[in-house]
Amino acid sequence: MARLHRIFLVGPMGAGKSTIGKYLAQHLKLRFADTDSEIEARTGADIPWIFDVEGEEGFREREQQVVEEMTNWDDIVLATGGGVIMRSENRQALGARGFVVYLYASVEEQVRRTRRDRRRPLLQKGDPEEVLRALMAVRDPLYREIADHIIETDGCSPRTVAQRLVRELQ
Repeated sequence: MARLHRIFLVGPMGAGKSTIGKYLAQHLKLRFADTDSEIEARTGADIPWIFDVEGEEGFREREQQVVEEMTNWDDIVLATGGGVIMRSENRQALGARGFVVYLYASVEEQVRRTRRDRRRPLLQKGDPEEVLRALMAVRDPLYREIADHIIETDGCSPRTVAQRLVRELQ
């Protein structure tokens, strides 16, 4: 059960990784951390600004450094960004160092949950639903590849998903 002292949440934007992660950490008496928040704290800039200035590649470099470090932290529930699994180094670190939970959300649910969110750089150009479908087509197999557990989040409150996850993990 030592692996459950490091729980890593992966999934698309809008799946609820940060919100569910906070509830999960509280229930399991672990600390909560978020890779995007850590990147923002270290750079003093928000994610959209980093994307604007450094592009997605610059952001992914920063993300990989943070993942390399944070996946070694103990007693943690770690929420990751939706694109974290795009780099094989991140998939390797997540899969080898902790228990990976894929929070699955359908594209329709992602659209519903993100439609008013202006802090998602990948959704600022083009039709958000088309973007989310394209991202999901590429990323879903990668989430599944590293997942130790998959839980659906559609139509559920974050607290309900966290409670269900705690039951399923015990």
